Amino acid sequence: MGPDGNFARAGLLDAIEKAIRNAFAKGDPRDRAFREKVYRSAFAVLEKALQANPNMTPAVAVRRREALSATISSIESEFLPAAPAVEPQPSAFSPIPAAVQQAPVPQPRQTPSPQQATLPPEPSFEPSLEGEERYPRRDSYEDAIDPPVYAEYQPRGSRRSWLTPLIMLFLVVVLGAGAWWALDSGLLRSPSTADAPAPPPQLTEGDTPPAGNARPPSIPGGSGDLSDWIPVFDPADPTTVTTPGDSRAEALTDDGQTFVRIHSGASGSPVLFDVGQGVLETLAGKRAVFNIVARTQEGQETQMSVECSLGNLGDCGRKRYAVGVTREEFLFEIDMPAAAPGSGGTIAINPDIEGNGRAVDIHAIRVTTIQ
Repeated sequence: MGPDGNFARAGLLDAIEKAIRNAFAKGDPRDRAFREKVYRSAFAVLEKALQANPNMTPAVAVRRREALSATISSIESEFLPAAPAVEPQPSAFSPIPAAVQQAPVPQPRQTPSPQQATLPPEPSFEPSLEGEERYPRRDSYEDAIDPPVYAEYQPRGSRRSWLTPLIMLFLVVVLGAGAWWALDSGLLRSPSTADAPAPPPQLTEGDTPPAGNARPPSIPGGSGDLSDWIPVFDPADPTTVTTPGDSRAEALTDDGQTFVRIHSGASGSPVLFDVGQGVLETLAGKRAVFNIVARTQEGQETQMSVECSLGNLGDCGRKRYAVGVTREEFLFEIDMPAAAPGSGGTIAINPDIEGNGRAVDIHAIRVTTIQ
């Protein structure tokens, strides 16, 4: 602690000592119980001063408490009875009158033994944590040490019993907060992983990478505005569906919803959905997001594959999705070249690549563009 810290500590303790002596004038300082109440009030004032200082360390707080204890011990020694004086013995080299030599030699008075002269143990006047009362803020130390009736003091051993665990608890809380901050801020991550970018969304295992510059599917709303969809296929117009080979498609309605149920047949021929040339002209030179809304029949989960041919704009590769009985949206992205499509295109869907004859219900196919 620097000189300024020593001066501040001395000034605080001097002010409290002055307040203790002024408080004695308001009562009977010869009464030990009265003095103990004043001392307890002094400790309470010191504790409030320590708590009001945000830069106070536990070690400095302990030293200031010990300094106040020493000040109180010094004040308390003024009220202890003086030890009886021992009569001086005549020197062996000084002349002794004859009358004194003939007189019986008086026995020296017995001085109190060190055990008898030992001062009573210094009580600790620090208020306990559990019994401490909250007092109104005072404007001076003299007013704060005006001796009200405080909670009974704890013995010296009790002070140590709660002070040490309290300091340890404080250190544990500080260390835990520091460790949490380090983990949350990423300081403990290794340099190889601290700046590593998050992996891109993955397709279902076994997908064939798309040709050209096709991209993996994205989550709706994850990038750009996906709210302005352009219809590619509407179940209300089944004329845009083509069933080559032994594949087939049938328009159905269930709970007021219209959809097309497609089957690939034994040959595995896909069902084709037309993509108009006008739609492709809108997508040229932009990133397009296709959305296929589909589900399977009850108890017939299947693996569905999707391929597309988009005229002069290229294709989207081959994609595979696991389709269940819950209606879901299956997305994929493509960067379209800035070229004239020259014609319309198609989206080919095989509802069961395992060849088990399972069907898929197609509720909608639509597309939008994102920046």
